[in-house]
Amino acid sequence: MKKIFLATLLAVAVLLGNAAVSSDNNKAMDNNAAGQNQVKIEMKTSMGDVTLVLYNETPQHRDNFVKLVREGYYDGVLFHRVIKNFMVQTGDGSSRNATPDQRLGAGDVNYTIPAEFVFPKYFHKRGALAAARTGDEVNPLRASSGSQFYIVTGNRYSIDQLMQMKSRFVDGKKEEIFRKMVMELRDTIQAMQQRGDQAALMALQNELIQKTEAQYALDPFDFTDAQLDAYTTVGGAPHLDGQYTVFGEVLTGMDVIEKIENVATGAADRPIEDVRIVSMKVIE
Repeated sequence: MKKIFLATLLAVAVLLGNAAVSSDNNKAMDNNAAGQNQVKIEMKTSMGDVTLVLYNETPQHRDNFVKLVREGYYDGVLFHRVIKNFMVQTGDGSSRNATPDQRLGAGDVNYTIPAEFVFPKYFHKRGALAAARTGDEVNPLRASSGSQFYIVTGNRYSIDQLMQMKSRFVDGKKEEIFRKMVMELRDTIQAMQQRGDQAALMALQNELIQKTEAQYALDPFDFTDAQLDAYTTVGGAPHLDGQYTVFGEVLTGMDVIEKIENVATGAADRPIEDVRIVSMKVIE
């Protein structure tokens, strides 16, 4: 546990500057939809039509998605990563004219979206719409890709299986508490790094771990009734909860997503026969 927290402390301090730039890139986004009814998106694919609904509680993700849809960014983009009983992923702008052997998944817009976790209210149930992102080792603040997203298909789980997962969620919640405290002390941490004061960093780490445990004890993790019901009936991907921003869900057309998840795939989980977004539009 201490090794995980220390790595987080150091990584967050190093990447704070990058996170600040990402936030600035999103200040210009349209916030007119705040407080209004949920936005709906029509997504026409080469395998059928899907309607998505975007959550108002994740306004930066919602507004960015609407912006890209209105710009036509997603029109012609491939579903470049499909994993049966897990999810289907798209949003790589470089995939529009990709050759059959081209490796996809790195294409993106030139900014990220700060994480907007509304957990446990919104979680990775079947049909959840969530933002892809780079891994924690280079992205400790878990900022989302500006364009890539996935739709969860997932698996069903027994109560016993979910209880076995619980310890991982406990660790995840503690790490989130720890991250917030690190952010508040970012200037102090950076100064310690610049001085090469490892003893001070270790002492701070131990202090923050104690505070993390105390704060966690006030609101310990447990699965909600909604999670237990969804994961044991329709299914989902509970191991992603609290790690990636869920910002919407499939309203209609889950049968189309099922067709996409069942296509034959090749290297890097790319469909052998191209499956693409034909067009997307905001439903007025």
